[in-house]
Amino acid sequence: MIIIDNQEELNSFCNKSSKKPFICIDTEFMRESTFFSILCLIQIATDDTEVVIDPLAKDINLAPLINILLDSNVTKVFHAARQDIEIFYHICGEVPKNIFDTQIAAMALGFRESIGYSSLVKGRLNINIDKGERFTDWSRRPLTKNQLKYALADVTHLRDLYPGLVKELTEKNRSSWIKEETNQLTDKKLYSFEPENAWERLKIRNPKVSYLAALKAAAAWREKRAIEKNIPRRRVLKDEILYNIAQQKPKNLQSLMKLRGIPRGFESSKSAEDLIELINTAVANAEIYAPNPPKVKHMPPNLGPTVEMLKTLLRLRTEYVGIAPKLVATSNDIVDIAAFGEKSKAKALTGWRKEIYGTEAIDMLNGRIGLCLEGREVVVRKIN
Repeated sequence: MIIIDNQEELNSFCNKSSKKPFICIDTEFMRESTFFSILCLIQIATDDTEVVIDPLAKDINLAPLINILLDSNVTKVFHAARQDIEIFYHICGEVPKNIFDTQIAAMALGFRESIGYSSLVKGRLNINIDKGERFTDWSRRPLTKNQLKYALADVTHLRDLYPGLVKELTEKNRSSWIKEETNQLTDKKLYSFEPENAWERLKIRNPKVSYLAALKAAAAWREKRAIEKNIPRRRVLKDEILYNIAQQKPKNLQSLMKLRGIPRGFESSKSAEDLIELINTAVANAEIYAPNPPKVKHMPPNLGPTVEMLKTLLRLRTEYVGIAPKLVATSNDIVDIAAFGEKSKAKALTGWRKEIYGTEAIDMLNGRIGLCLEGREVVVRKIN
């Protein structure tokens, strides 16, 4: 086991790794008391080496590793990469390039949606991963040998998984199937925290523009405050308090302090005055300031049976092909297809998804195929 805790060793390792076709990477972090994750450990495995990098070591600079992450000639292999990508994005302002996510790959090969790392390792390699150290405080030093061994297993098994997944995707001609999901995963917008967009994380409980304007203002204020102080949003103000503020739209500190859940002494802070000013301005200009929340598609009551039939067809087709249903069609896709048929814009009616499911979905809507029972098994049959 190699532990890298100084710049010279990191530079040497990264120089060698930059020439490798791929690296497997995982991180350990803490986020219980901060807005941004605290990177505590980086585990990396190449085809012939595995190391643990200590990013908390004194005077260590991760720039050589960042260069590899941004090098499109080196494939970066993750499992469920989103949190890892977020950490590196906030370190360098860029998303790692040339990502391969084994969770997405597994879905394209018939494993269930969002399969966990240990389940995939068990399913593909028949290895049980010891989870005894999963509650470790990774910010503490020194870490024990067992803790380091546990962390390193997150990439050593990943190294064994990767070639087999690539081989099977290639043999089944499914490499392109995971491209869209991977592109979504590497979209910078996913990892940027813009205060003006913070309202999107909240539930819209009232469609009135004054409510929406106040909610947007309160959410933006909280987001900015949480980022500045690097504390969780809930420690600034809980979601429920934001909903109360948007509903009541307090015009002064006295009205604000009457709301349930406002911390004692909050009115004496400069930030409280800023919040009131933002709310008053937003409400006064509600028609301009209020966001346009995405319209929720309500399924017409008469579509219920059709949607259920289309869901059953999706399950049958994806089981037959061996792919997670989510990669082919979402619940919204199915409702859209049921409502609009061939005029639907659902991705399930395009490309490889159409071959697997879309064509038959339209055939079912047009009465050309149907579902029937043979014994106790549901099957698809042509209708003469």
